[in-house]
Amino acid sequence: MRVRSCVHPDGRFVFGLHSPSYKVANLREGERIEPLGRLPGGESVLNLDNFPAADLEVEGADEVYEIVNPFPFRGTTFISSSWAVGKAHDPASIRLPAPGPVSLRESLEKLFPGAAASLKERLAAMPGPFLLTLAATSSDPEELTALAGLSCELVCGETGEPEGFRYKKNNNGRAVPAISDHELFEVVVNNPRLPAAWREVMVLRPGAQGASEIVGEYREPGTHVFEYMRRNSYIPWGHYAANMSGDAIRYAVADLSPADMRGLRHLYYQRVFVSLAAGLGLPIPQVRRSLEARELEELRLAVLAALKKGKGGDIPFSATLWGWNFGFDYSGSGYRLHASHQQIHQQYALIPSEVAQLRHGGQTLGAGHPAFACGDLIADFCELYQQETGRDFFSAYLDAIRNNRRMDTGGTENAGLVVHEEGGVILFVPKAQTSQWELQIMAPAGVGNVLAADAATRAALDRCLLMAQQILARMGARMVSSIEFSSRFAGGAEGQRLLYALLPRLPYSMGAMSEAQLRWVCGHFPEDFAAACRLCLDKDNRGV
Repeated sequence: MRVRSCVHPDGRFVFGLHSPSYKVANLREGERIEPLGRLPGGESVLNLDNFPAADLEVEGADEVYEIVNPFPFRGTTFISSSWAVGKAHDPASIRLPAPGPVSLRESLEKLFPGAAASLKERLAAMPGPFLLTLAATSSDPEELTALAGLSCELVCGETGEPEGFRYKKNNNGRAVPAISDHELFEVVVNNPRLPAAWREVMVLRPGAQGASEIVGEYREPGTHVFEYMRRNSYIPWGHYAANMSGDAIRYAVADLSPADMRGLRHLYYQRVFVSLAAGLGLPIPQVRRSLEARELEELRLAVLAALKKGKGGDIPFSATLWGWNFGFDYSGSGYRLHASHQQIHQQYALIPSEVAQLRHGGQTLGAGHPAFACGDLIADFCELYQQETGRDFFSAYLDAIRNNRRMDTGGTENAGLVVHEEGGVILFVPKAQTSQWELQIMAPAGVGNVLAADAATRAALDRCLLMAQQILARMGARMVSSIEFSSRFAGGAEGQRLLYALLPRLPYSMGAMSEAQLRWVCGHFPEDFAAACRLCLDKDNRGV
């Protein structure tokens, strides 16, 4: 094929295999032979291997699999056979250990029993990078409250528990919380072991994080979700954040219920459908309340009917943006490792068809420049694939997933990539993972965006998203970025399907030179990761 993709038009995956043997000219002049240590009998161990006398001849180096991503703009995955073979024998070994307990307070008591200084005074004497690390890793509520007190000023009641911030006026005369160490504050409030009273006052109470308006709300027994509007957003036209409320605290995926997921996603669907209906001049059900499921579906169908009548040119938005940063971490050196928000939340926005102005320097050249949506990259590729191969890409992709063979043996035993399937929605492991633990979710044919998804399909998507997060959490993932690739509401590529990618960040695979070149290095075969995921699905999981 001239088009770059591991998906062959006859419905199978193709990939490359490197079996390297090569020679290396030795251009070194001198040598520096030194002892590295001693064996138990006293014999020295020297670094002789580092200074060969002749040219090198490498015979039968590790085989490396090279798999072009199904969507070539996402790069290429490389799997070293020596790393992956061990996982093939034991897929259940693909997991991360749970973090152990951490308490500096207890360690200090053992080192300096009865020391007069208070815990807060001791911590105040510690260097800043140490405090950041402790705030991120401590499991001791007492020292976390002390760290919270170092990061900001709180008004406390007679019991010693906080009742609110101490405020001060900024340069604009606006009342703002008296936060003295913003980095430490952000890290400590993201630690779920910080006692509930402190989390409530410092971050969970509406208004604690600023004046973003709450413009949506979802309630049902056992769950409560707020929708915040972010006015001055990095996303033009603003974006929305669906946040678990302070009376429904969820810091771990294990705490997230199907009702929670329904609420988080309901607010997303509702915002999209209501915004489109308003743009088309359609009547919207009574405001100041969450729409019922029936009303939501009726509104979706009304928007679709209006678009079919050619009114799509009247709406200011033509696509969606949806993402989910789960998990938070911060290094002692001051690098934020993931996410930017407390509690479980999801973000979303609507994207216009065009950028209002195309400029050069201070001069306006005109309008008509397409606004970016990541789903357009898939649409462009689908059109190219159809032109080059004569086949619809997603039908070929689905055939390849269902007809998959193992990369190492070519066999069909333990070769499945599908983890779960319901209502035409499939949760699967991509053949070329761009994160070592990447999972994807694909909608049925004819569903390229959430507007095209009926109530049953939306419910299946929601369940699969929750299931995928639960699987990754049970394997030890603590930071996961999830993104949506969707088609435009009108004019998208024929056959394009709504696609979600869940991208865990692993401690030993955070992204560096290789990833910046879209070269994704993986330590297991995708078939074995799929097997590990299925092992995490028990009977209770299948009912989420």
